[in-house]
Amino acid sequence: MSQQELPKIYNPKDVEDKWYQYWETRKLFHATVNKDKKPYTVVIPPPNVTGILTMGHVLNNTIQDVLVRWKRMQGYEACWIPGTDHAGIATQNAVEKALAKEGTNRHNLGREKFVERVWEWRKEYGGTIIRQLRKLGASCDWERERFTMDEGLSEAVKEVFIRMFDKGLVYRGKYIVNWCTFHQTALSDDEVDYSETNGNLYYVKYRIEGTNEFGVVATTRPETILGDTAICVNPKDERYKHLIGRTAILPIVGRRLPIIADDYIDSSFATGMMKVTPAHDPNDFLLGQRHNLQQLNVLDEKGHMNEAVPKQYEGLDRFECRKRLIKDLEALGVLVKTEPHVHNVGKCYRCGTVIEPYLSDQWFVRMKPLAKQALRVVQNGTIRFHPDRWVKVYENWMNNIRDWCISRQIWWGHRIPVFYAPDGTYVAARNESEAKKKLNLPEETPLRQDEDVLDTWFSSWLWPFSTLGWPKQNEDLQYFNPTDALVTAPDIIFFWVARMVMANMEFLKGEPGRNGKPRASDEELVPFRDVYFTSIIRDMQGRKMSKSLGNSPDPLDVIAEYGADALRFTVSYLAPLGQDVLFSKEKCEIGRNFANKLWNAGRFLLLNKTEICGDKKISLDSIPQEHLDLADRWILSRLAGAVRDFNAALNGFHLNDASKILYDFIWHDFCDWYVEFAKTRFYGDEPVEVKQVVVTRALWVFDQALRMLHPMMPFVSEELWQHLAERNGESLIRASFPTGQNLSIEPQTEKEMAFVQDVINAVRNIRGENNIAPSKDIHLQVRIAGEKKDDVFKTYSKYLAKLARVVSVEMIAPTTKPKMSSSAVVGNTEIFVPLEGLIDVDAEKIRLEKEIERLSALIQSIQNKLANASFVERAPKNVVDREKEKLANFTSSVEKLRTSLKHLSA
Repeated sequence: MSQQELPKIYNPKDVEDKWYQYWETRKLFHATVNKDKKPYTVVIPPPNVTGILTMGHVLNNTIQDVLVRWKRMQGYEACWIPGTDHAGIATQNAVEKALAKEGTNRHNLGREKFVERVWEWRKEYGGTIIRQLRKLGASCDWERERFTMDEGLSEAVKEVFIRMFDKGLVYRGKYIVNWCTFHQTALSDDEVDYSETNGNLYYVKYRIEGTNEFGVVATTRPETILGDTAICVNPKDERYKHLIGRTAILPIVGRRLPIIADDYIDSSFATGMMKVTPAHDPNDFLLGQRHNLQQLNVLDEKGHMNEAVPKQYEGLDRFECRKRLIKDLEALGVLVKTEPHVHNVGKCYRCGTVIEPYLSDQWFVRMKPLAKQALRVVQNGTIRFHPDRWVKVYENWMNNIRDWCISRQIWWGHRIPVFYAPDGTYVAARNESEAKKKLNLPEETPLRQDEDVLDTWFSSWLWPFSTLGWPKQNEDLQYFNPTDALVTAPDIIFFWVARMVMANMEFLKGEPGRNGKPRASDEELVPFRDVYFTSIIRDMQGRKMSKSLGNSPDPLDVIAEYGADALRFTVSYLAPLGQDVLFSKEKCEIGRNFANKLWNAGRFLLLNKTEICGDKKISLDSIPQEHLDLADRWILSRLAGAVRDFNAALNGFHLNDASKILYDFIWHDFCDWYVEFAKTRFYGDEPVEVKQVVVTRALWVFDQALRMLHPMMPFVSEELWQHLAERNGESLIRASFPTGQNLSIEPQTEKEMAFVQDVINAVRNIRGENNIAPSKDIHLQVRIAGEKKDDVFKTYSKYLAKLARVVSVEMIAPTTKPKMSSSAVVGNTEIFVPLEGLIDVDAEKIRLEKEIERLSALIQSIQNKLANASFVERAPKNVVDREKEKLANFTSSVEKLRTSLKHLSA
């Protein structure tokens, strides 16, 4: 790459698109089967094809990219498989909205034409989030990009369904499902969002046939009374024992209802007498099965009352019917009372419609046989969760797992591969011809394919192996599966994570593994080894970011303002494992300032390289070992520690710790200290040959720092790295990651340098506290107790002279008391700066007294405000906290000013 001078100011727009295009066109993201390397595989959680980049995606994909780039540089064959999910309900919604604007709907088009329209929509709009991920810098293997409706993945879906059908793991049955009346489809339990809702408990009395008695039941859904087929009590409830076996009369309808007994009934809830509606409540459904009760459905698919109800309610929306029915019950004198009642109400995770428990024919997966092995591999540590508190959540779900409803009454998705013969018999098959053979039917027999499609998650649970070509045997599948790390949000631990574990272990059993032999062990069968559950991105008030609140910045706007590197580094820096992230776009100043600091350091070193080395080419292949001084030994030791700690942090999935390790090493150790120490040699009187070694060593350390930084800030690191030396076409993305093997941590060296740094900081603080002009030279007096440090002052006087303008150091006796001086203590050493001649002592005393007076008044004002209970109780917490912080800062400042005044009066 070109070695021209770096611009004075770093502009991400000049760098980011350029380098992404460079990497992608040279196929530097692409992975192939390479038996000489260990694979490292990550599958992207496929975003919905309808989606756009959110801050949650930024965090998730930054973490994935950091891991993949890091492992790629460590020499692994790193493969990051991207793709999108067909998102059945969400995508069908989007297309139906477009059709509505055209004045038509899917039913007018017909199924085939509608599906064609969805494919057209996907082609035009479906790649938005993939393009946005490129802007973020995601180093996905785009040649392997997959879509859950691709031909290959569709074949995998069919294969899995047929195998499970043949094995008895898939069945069709009439069951209570979660029904969305807006989408008119069943939802799995995991697709229902529950929240506490204020409602009512309606008490209704039912006449007991042949008596003057009434039984009173309570319900939150009066409209379902019309579907009652029994009344139930607890057999131990003394109040109702005499009613068991009798008959109650359903108000308004007049239907005769048997009064039955079952231990399920909670005698302490409401009246202890329960109405039974088997077609509209999952518990009632099970109770009805035990007692052979009629299942009477009183709703249609849109949530309207059907022909099974009295005429006056037929066709009404369920909630309108509720209002009408309450009035009618009240008029009849059978509505005893209405009580406020807080209860959990389920809503569709897509549209927020209140879910209706609904009896219908659906397809289910038997989950218990699959859950056992999937639970074992998490409990025995074959799969590790980060943070591990999610293991308990996983265990609880697995131990209480219910069958998975996989059929959806929509048109966009994988159509269920079941074919029905004219006599009603059915079979799962890849096509009609195969179905006829399985059913022993003549070729001319007409068959009907099931109208429903499979739940979107039915294709997603196959993602770790379907994306690699399964069910076809191939090298990619053997080499890249099991994958290594899965990075995902914890809210889909049941939707996706658990099911992927089940699927991988069920369908890859016996398939050839990396050694060419059939897979059998847990280690060979799991889909991944580590699961990193990401944080939730919240705004500064702690609210979850969402479009409806308007508190979620558009990541592309943030990238345009701050740069992708700044955004990536900031979210990594702010995201501790297992804790939520409080984010505002202004926090990206962290990443932008870091990039600018890095740029300025690189520019400074390159300018000095040109000044010192001229046209002489330098090599950064190894560390120059000649002419080492304390600063050199110290920075190499600090680099060794940073490499060790960074790798350990990433191995433990502590990305924010890794980012802080880099930040501290590059900003503080390298830029703030080492570059300043190096200046004493760049501009000193050593021979040019020595200076060339010094600048080469500084560039080598910077080279290593850029390699470490690359996974988090790929663009600026690549740009700077290319300028440091002639790279001959090599890219940082494929360069080797620092191992620290050629470095050693030297505690004694670091101890000596820490002392020098503490002395320099102490002198700088004395300058600031006493208002000593930066241009004035300082004479230092030093009193040492215990361990001898006088050699340190003599040996490293050049550092003190350059970084603190100390022109002389005088060792004084323990009994000597310096006059009119400001002091500090560093370890067992006292340092004194005589102030006479440096400042106008009388003027400085007056200035300090005035400043103490001013700050004391402010302190009193804040104390009065915080003593006001009304202010503390009514003001926002952040305002009160800010006042407390100001009080602490002002108090600390006054203490320092008084100390300075005391020194001047000595």
